[in-house]
Amino acid sequence: MIVPVKKETRVMLSDIKEVPSLTIGDYTLEFELGPPSQELQEVARKELRETPELQKQSMARLQELLKAEKDLKCPIDNEAWLIRFLRPCKYYPESSLNLIKHYYNFKVKHSSIYDNLKPSREKNIFEHNILTVLPNRDQHGRRILIIELGKKWKHNKCSLDEVYKGCVLYLEAAMLEPSTQIAGAVVIFDMDGLTLQQTWQFTPPFAKRIVDLLQEAMPVRIKNLHIVNQPYVFNMVFALFKPFLKEKLRNRIIFHGTDRKSLQQYISPKCLPAQYGGTLELQQISGPQWYSLLIQVDKEYDAISSYGYKKK
Repeated sequence: MIVPVKKETRVMLSDIKEVPSLTIGDYTLEFELGPPSQELQEVARKELRETPELQKQSMARLQELLKAEKDLKCPIDNEAWLIRFLRPCKYYPESSLNLIKHYYNFKVKHSSIYDNLKPSREKNIFEHNILTVLPNRDQHGRRILIIELGKKWKHNKCSLDEVYKGCVLYLEAAMLEPSTQIAGAVVIFDMDGLTLQQTWQFTPPFAKRIVDLLQEAMPVRIKNLHIVNQPYVFNMVFALFKPFLKEKLRNRIIFHGTDRKSLQQYISPKCLPAQYGGTLELQQISGPQWYSLLIQVDKEYDAISSYGYKKK
């Protein structure tokens, strides 16, 4: 993920030796890898129980638990990596271990999707410009991912699996950001122009994979899923997802149609572009621009893919 910063600003993290950047107008866009703001540190303390003492204690316990996972390859001595899985679980080490196991087992189960997944192999989805992350956060510090699966989606040229892979690449990047680990993310599904032919691309196995990812196997706090501009045929799509939804995720799915005031009850107009009735003035980042940024960390995705359970 990225944040608009003045050109002289640079942040570093042990995972990435050189922070990738992309200059657009007066801003340089970079992965937001610096320490979270004072406000988000307070959120971490209140919502995630985060204190220096508990952080140290929980990391030590999680390391101890991971040593018993003989078939799992992971950077057990990397504090930043451990914290990525501790924060979503509010620093309960046993819960974090379960999340790690679900995360890596999921990748084995869906190896056809995850094997060697990196930006350089998924250029097509970015060229279609149907996935974007806004350069700003919302009023709660959350990342905003927009997925446009209607007019922009040429399903005969860009498959749903490619859309899925693009989303995973964004989510893996989000996992690196301390601020996103704390605040989480929201997703806007813009279904404007969805056709009956497009709905036929969705299948129960695809729906189950998405829901399983969100509910069990992704260490990113997805706070809300907003459905906007959905036509009547979207009901057919959602019917595929409903059987797999647990109450917690079901309660975070909000349908707005074309009611912008409804959406703005959750995301401030100051944080939304004009297409959603917002007043955001920052230039949106196109898919190809995102690709040119993510391609700079291709090797980091190689490292991500090198961890996990061996395929049986």
